[in-house]
Amino acid sequence: MARNLITGGAGFIGSHLADHLLELGEQVVIIDNLSTGRFANVEHLEGRPGFECLIDDIRNEALLEDLIRRTDRVFHLAASVGVRLIIQKQTESLINNLVGTELVLRAASRYRRPLLIASTSEVYGKSQKPRFAESDDRLMGPTDTARWAYANSKATDEFLALAYYRETRLPVVIARLFNTVGPRQTGEYGMVIPNFVTQALQGVPVTVYGDGSQTRCFAHVRDVVPALTQLLAHPGSFGQVFNVGCDEEVSIQGLAERVIQKTGSASSILLVPYDKAYPRGFEDMERRVPDLGKIGRHLGYRPRLTLDAILEDVIREVRERGRGAKAGTRPASP
Repeated sequence: MARNLITGGAGFIGSHLADHLLELGEQVVIIDNLSTGRFANVEHLEGRPGFECLIDDIRNEALLEDLIRRTDRVFHLAASVGVRLIIQKQTESLINNLVGTELVLRAASRYRRPLLIASTSEVYGKSQKPRFAESDDRLMGPTDTARWAYANSKATDEFLALAYYRETRLPVVIARLFNTVGPRQTGEYGMVIPNFVTQALQGVPVTVYGDGSQTRCFAHVRDVVPALTQLLAHPGSFGQVFNVGCDEEVSIQGLAERVIQKTGSASSILLVPYDKAYPRGFEDMERRVPDLGKIGRHLGYRPRLTLDAILEDVIREVRERGRGAKAGTRPASP
């Protein structure tokens, strides 16, 4: 029975990963400082055999080293996430992403623990390629535009991880995630689908930033989580980078329209210029579509759940959460 450490385990993806590993009969230890994660995401696991939760920071070096020493493999998901959070708390976000990852890499290397680093499609920057492949060149914006701080911090995490692999043969794999969504994700830091669903269910205008023509691809967390576990379990993954996501493309305007239709809402769509929503100099990408060929060849990976399935799951959870709040009770965990 493998013992797994998940940093950021009370977050949206981390909590689903904990569920998945426990269902496979494995042991799970999570560490999370709850800066963006929520204890409610893992509360249903409290007291379950094989589960342990620590509320602490991965920058607590002595604790982190002890946890990694006593574990069999590590999923490093702890990071500052969300464009809005990165812009609002730039220093904290950069330090968290860079220092935290280096500490995890150092301890994992010392004890030879297989390690998965969760990266992001943000590292591709504002490239105009129709699909992003792992070996593509990156195109970053200027350093005085806060948007690119997150992309560069995660790219540096990747460089560090691959340097550890080359120099110490640390068994590490990097997963570049493309807009993972599903139940438990909140709109607090600008996550678009929970924000759209909440607004539509409240009957207020659904807020679309920019002109809505920008496109994105959304992957259900239930497709992404098994791919992460399979990547770390496959020895051929080490020292490599893999896109993980879905390549079903939708415009943000089209996404808002679909949310309104699926919720039966009378909401209108409100277009808000970027300069009204973000600080001066904010930049966005017109398209972000992953090339899934590499992970498909490596694992036979193909996402099973469509955007419609994602929206139905999120709408169901937001409705349940609303009913629970009105009744003064906590809704059941999905």
